[in-house]
Amino acid sequence: MKLTAFATSLALAGLSHSVTATQAVDQHTYANLNDVISTHLHLDLDVDFADKQLEGFVEHTLEWKNSKARTLVLDTRDLEVDKVMYQGRDGKWHKASFTLAKRDDVKGAKLTIRFKEQAKKARVYYNSLPQASGLQWLTPIQTASKTHPFMYSQSQAIHARSWIPVQDTPAMRVTYSARINTPKDVRAVMSADNSGALIKDGDYWFDMPQAIPPYLIAIGAGNLEYKEMSHQTAIFAEPQILDASVAEFNDTQTMINKTNAMYGEYAWGRYDLLMLPPSFPFGGMENPRLSFITPTVVAGDKSLVNLIAHELAHSWSGNLVTNATWEDLWLNEGFTSYVENRIMEEVFGRERAVMEQALDAAGLRALLKTIAAPDTRLNLKLNGRDPDDAFSSVPYTKGQLFLIYLEEQFGREKFDVFVKEYFKTYAFKSLTTAEFVEYLKVNLLEKYPGVVSLDKAKEWIFEPGLPSDAPNPTSDAFDKVDAHTQAWLTGKQDLSSLPTDSWTVHEWLHFINNLPRDLAPAKMTELDKAFNLTQSTNAERAFAWYMLAVGNGYEAIYPALDKHLTGIGRRKLIVPLYKALVKHGKRDWAYKVYQNARPGYHPLAQGTIDAIFE
Repeated sequence: MKLTAFATSLALAGLSHSVTATQAVDQHTYANLNDVISTHLHLDLDVDFADKQLEGFVEHTLEWKNSKARTLVLDTRDLEVDKVMYQGRDGKWHKASFTLAKRDDVKGAKLTIRFKEQAKKARVYYNSLPQASGLQWLTPIQTASKTHPFMYSQSQAIHARSWIPVQDTPAMRVTYSARINTPKDVRAVMSADNSGALIKDGDYWFDMPQAIPPYLIAIGAGNLEYKEMSHQTAIFAEPQILDASVAEFNDTQTMINKTNAMYGEYAWGRYDLLMLPPSFPFGGMENPRLSFITPTVVAGDKSLVNLIAHELAHSWSGNLVTNATWEDLWLNEGFTSYVENRIMEEVFGRERAVMEQALDAAGLRALLKTIAAPDTRLNLKLNGRDPDDAFSSVPYTKGQLFLIYLEEQFGREKFDVFVKEYFKTYAFKSLTTAEFVEYLKVNLLEKYPGVVSLDKAKEWIFEPGLPSDAPNPTSDAFDKVDAHTQAWLTGKQDLSSLPTDSWTVHEWLHFINNLPRDLAPAKMTELDKAFNLTQSTNAERAFAWYMLAVGNGYEAIYPALDKHLTGIGRRKLIVPLYKALVKHGKRDWAYKVYQNARPGYHPLAQGTIDAIFE
């Protein structure tokens, strides 16, 4: 697609390859960024479904920062390295010596490559291993089509190193190209220009001309078909879910148009969606040009499309403007959650947007009671922990509430100008929380003095919990649901008279989540008989009901719960259930189900749930 002048300027900016201005120390990388950075990488890989590995080479184009340096340090995890070659000043390729260090449980294995001169390019010949944390290999029976195998990546936070030797830190950005070979009846796609993947022939070429952090490099391969939704959007999916996905997400172009108007034009060309098998551990992943999406949001009524708004919003916050370290994750996810909600308001109206705010805020407030106070700060301190531990509703929803607070204090008109200029200023750059605080101070707090103090902003960012004056979104629709709930619980109203036919999924979730956690078995049976909740086809509603039922000892759910836990791998919809089952005396049943379900789960989900049963 031809880019507009604004988007073109951003795209050109994306060709630069800079490390964040403060040279932020990322505790989760071995990379020697002060000496050398990789400005472009080229992948040449075979997808080997039989051995569950990617095999080939990655070629790094190098830019040296230190004139005395002769060493390149890359991050790896569970990779076998065969050899390393480098291109010298003579243009010829030479063999380089390398050392692969002992594996660290969090960071993986440090790959140190030594050159006799400052190499122009370096090629690492390698293969991934079946246990690579950033890849999942599915047999045909584990897919929707049941006819072809499927493989996909999940590189965030530091899993790119499990399938590419790379400087695996969001503090740097890199362009990339790739040639991917698959069986002829399998289509490969990447977080890049996918025009080379439209003909299914087993030999695919990709190009990503804009510089991205390594965690946004992504690949998928399977029995994928393609269908356009608009001039700028399309779906890649297995044939069984292609049409349903197109019908569910055909508002995506409208979302793009609305966001363009608010925050500056989309800078990435196309915005396509890849529908993944049910084992995908997240709701979505914002891989540029091709967001990866869970099929659990294909509800048939567009009730869960806020997920698409979230991944699209990352095209501005996260992909365009990126957190420099994983302790700054809220800069990605807080801004994205805020922009997501603004998109939903523009497309579906203020009432729905506020309902989603209220649900998320209620979930955050419940979470804050259960986790350690230091982990409730926006600027998290990981202290050597796996950066996957940074992901909770704190960076997402607390970050969103902070931005809602600023919007309410300064007014939407002024705050929109601030956010739009922030995205433009830091386009194709990474920044730390400290840099953001300085930008906020100069461009909002001091620009409009006497509205919000710097101390108040720092309280939000650096202190645990929520400030006493934090926004507490409420919805009139939820007030009405609460009134009906109380009327039923006190015997003043029958379930048949509840206006559930007009309820959105948000009202249903509020209703179920706010029922007493010790509801009598007769009441549970009455609810299930009236609304068939145990057999709900809406994954979010089913999850809420199962959580209530497990806590209340409602035995009728267990056959359906077994199918739920073995049929999907989205961590949000399974991990809390395993925890609840263990807590409420169903450990043996849960463990038996998990043993059957585990082979179909992604490694990230396996690791999380394994810990529950230790």
